[in-house]
Amino acid sequence: MKYFVLLADEGEMGPWDALSAEQQEAAMIKHGEFDEACGARAGVAIVGGEALGNGSMATTLRTRNGEMTITDGPFAEAAEQIGGYYVIDAPDLDTVIDLCRVLPAYDIDIRPVLDVS
Repeated sequence: MKYFVLLADEGEMGPWDALSAEQQEAAMIKHGEFDEACGARAGVAIVGGEALGNGSMATTLRTRNGEMTITDGPFAEAAEQIGGYYVIDAPDLDTVIDLCRVLPAYDIDIRPVLDVS
């Protein structure tokens, strides 16, 4: 089954821009270790993943009563700063949770990817 792993907030790590170069490098090392841990686990593969720009770079589209509005900036109700995501193919949720322990101390949201075909 595929799982969407959203790096939803900085958590204990703090904002990326506020980290020293050494702290940023340590976080990137953890992402590399996560990649290695996924590769070493039977039945697990990283399908995709990317770092995302700051919320101030977002464009939000909303449709109300059939009319679309376009707003610069993040979705207004979102307090989190989304940092990135992974899509992981894994046998079960427990495996994904275990692997996410390798990542930096983000607040993480994990959701199953639905097969709507």
